[in-house]
This record gives sequence, structure tokens and C-alpha cells, in this order.
Amino acid sequence: MKRRHAGWVAGAAAAVLVAAGAVTYAVAEDSGGPAPKAPGVDSADAGFARDMAVHHQQAVEMSYIVRDRTKNPQVRRLAYDIAQTQANQRGMLLGWLDLWGLPKVSAKPPMAWMGMGGMPERGDGSLMPGMATNTELRKLQSLNGKQAEVLYLQLMTEHHKGGIHMAEGCVRKCTVGVEKRLAQGMVDAQQSELQVMAQMLKERGAAPRS
Repeated sequence: MKRRHAGWVAGAAAAVLVAAGAVTYAVAEDSGGPAPKAPGVDSADAGFARDMAVHHQQAVEMSYIVRDRTKNPQVRRLAYDIAQTQANQRGMLLGWLDLWGLPKVSAKPPMAWMGMGGMPERGDGSLMPGMATNTELRKLQSLNGKQAEVLYLQLMTEHHKGGIHMAEGCVRKCTVGVEKRLAQGMVDAQQSELQVMAQMLKERGAAPRS
């Protein structure tokens, strides 16, 4: 019941941010002149919004899984913070796509907007760098306590590294100012969380997998 309630809260927050993200973009980019031109369907702005929304959704899923598998307050707090932050950011990204009148899916491979559309996928549900496979998610669901904590921290470390790489791509390539600022905020926050997770792994006698 707690998990369903938490998922509902995250979903509700994301839904609110869909509208809030659209308003934020309109206000931030409007300097009193005509409304800014919406990015094209194949733009870096649209590609980043689509791909990061997918990337974030898995982080939210992993975080709620581990909150059910451990009683450790430190891990539960980190997982909750990541889930809430990334659900809210996902709402903003999807809100911008709605505002721009662009589809939320693309026929092109993930990260094609970064020039990485031809890179081989890990498969098994892992669509982009850093994403866990379905097999890894099932393993996380099967563990409890310290074992669940370690695997979550390892998976989320890889997830953050992949997310940072993508966000840095948006900082370089995106043209919408508010989206570039969101991407830089992701880089800064996730780099800080990487340091926290490295220490948490060390305290548990473990280390990042790569």
C-alpha cells in the first residue's frame, strides 16, 4: 500500500510539472517579443526531452523498488529524493514536448540527437547508457537489506553516469535556455549524488561496478 501511495504521489507531482514546465518555458524564454520558435522534431532539445524522460522513469522505478527492500534510513532517503526529483524533471520534459507540439516517441534510435544513434544497445530493456537491464531489475526486486542497498547503489551509480553524459550533451547542443539550465542542474546534482553513493558503497564494503 505504501508503494502504491508513493507511486501515486510521484505521478501526481509529475503531472503537475507537465503544466508547470510549459509555463516555465513560456515565461523564461519570453522577453516581451514574439513567442520563441518551438524546436524541431529532430532537434537536440526534443531528443533530450524524450530520451531523458525514459532514462528518468527507470531511476524512479529502481528507487521505489529499493525503498521496499530495505529499512536503512539513509538509503531510503536517497531513493526518495532521487525518485521525487527525477519524476518532477520528467514532468517538465514531457510538458515541453506537449508545449512544442512534438511526439513523445521517435522512430530514430535513442540518443541519435547526440550522434550516438548507431551505438549498440545492451538489450534486455537497457535502451541507453547507464540503464539497467530487466534482469538486473528483477534481481534488485529479489534482494533485501544490505544486498539490495549495494545493488541499488551500483545500478544508480551507472545510471547517473549515463544521465550526466546525456545532460552534458544537451548543455552543448540544446538551444532552449531553460532546458539547457535544467540539464546543467542535472549534471551538478547527479555528480554530487555520485560522491554520496560512492561513500555509501564504501561503508558497505562494496564499490561501483565500473
